[in-house]
Amino acid sequence: MSAIESAFFDLHRFERLAARDSAVHRLDPRVKVLITLAFLVCVVSFDKYAIAGLLPFALFLTLVIGLAGIPSGFVLNRLLLAAPLALLIGLFNPVYDHQPLMRIGALVITGGWLSLLSLLLRFCLTVGAVLALIATTGFNAVCMALKRLGMPAVLAVQFLLLYRYLFVLVEEGLRLNRARTLRSFQGRGLGIRAFGFLLGSLLLRTLDRSQRIHLAMRCRGFDGTIRTRNLSRLKGSDVLVLAVVLGVLLAMRGFDGPVFLGRFIIGLAA
Repeated sequence: MSAIESAFFDLHRFERLAARDSAVHRLDPRVKVLITLAFLVCVVSFDKYAIAGLLPFALFLTLVIGLAGIPSGFVLNRLLLAAPLALLIGLFNPVYDHQPLMRIGALVITGGWLSLLSLLLRFCLTVGAVLALIATTGFNAVCMALKRLGMPAVLAVQFLLLYRYLFVLVEEGLRLNRARTLRSFQGRGLGIRAFGFLLGSLLLRTLDRSQRIHLAMRCRGFDGTIRTRNLSRLKGSDVLVLAVVLGVLLAMRGFDGPVFLGRFIIGLAA
């Protein structure tokens, strides 16, 4: 399966996961968006050498994914696909940061290796949290929740249309790629030059398709406002969950449990 086809089916996989029923799925989308934002802020607020303080957040995210019934393999595969970007960002940390921060026997661990590990861990936590949000809520519901939380309506509509017609663009690209493959004999027509022609044709087809879609939407009375019938209402249980989870996140951020536990064990050993 090509990378384009794989990405296409991943989009449908998110929609199928969001249609499941669990305690996490039943929460109001606004609550899940606020919890995710608080989680992201807490994770990125740690210093560049923090590792132990991030471990409770990893446990929290694992618990949420388990409660929502999201396949762990699905999340891990998505993280592995995007991990090279994070690795590229922190690749030279061990080269430029030689400050010794930890010693394990004769092995001295410098700040560069710790910052690289912390960067990778924070990347996994932040990307995993966003994946869990979309997989339990759906992209459309996330955009509507952001709009109801105060995001400009124009921006919310742009996100919704981008996501909705991304499927159309991917289908168009799949048809072009299939046509190119069927017209290629003994590997001919599969080089960079043919790929450039393919992108140009895709651009022209996209422009033409977008004009026809816009005319069809205008003929059906579209005025720039996305209207949905299934607007969720905030319940008391949702507010309670929001308050409890935010309290837990703030407690994990303010109280460095692993460090305290390590010092306690060292004290007992001494």
